[in-house]
Amino acid sequence: MKAEEKKRIDDLLHRDKAIITDAVEAAAVREFARIAAEFFELDGDITFSMREEKGKSFVNISFRITRVKNFTTLP
Repeated sequence: MKAEEKKRIDDLLHRDKAIITDAVEAAAVREFARIAAEFFELDGDITFSMREEKGKSFVNISFRITRVKNFTTLP
């Protein structure tokens, strides 16, 4: 296999793994919101973004909170 063919196939495989459908994104946001709500009181919706940079995928999740939930127990 030629080097350019290998690179093209690698790029196609990477893009196939990096594309997120609307259904998967919605499910991920719901799950992140559920987990975040265990540790924080949320103030609004969670924002989710995904980007590609230098062949890597990056996911950013952000949300506002009104307080941190305290899990410290007294003896």
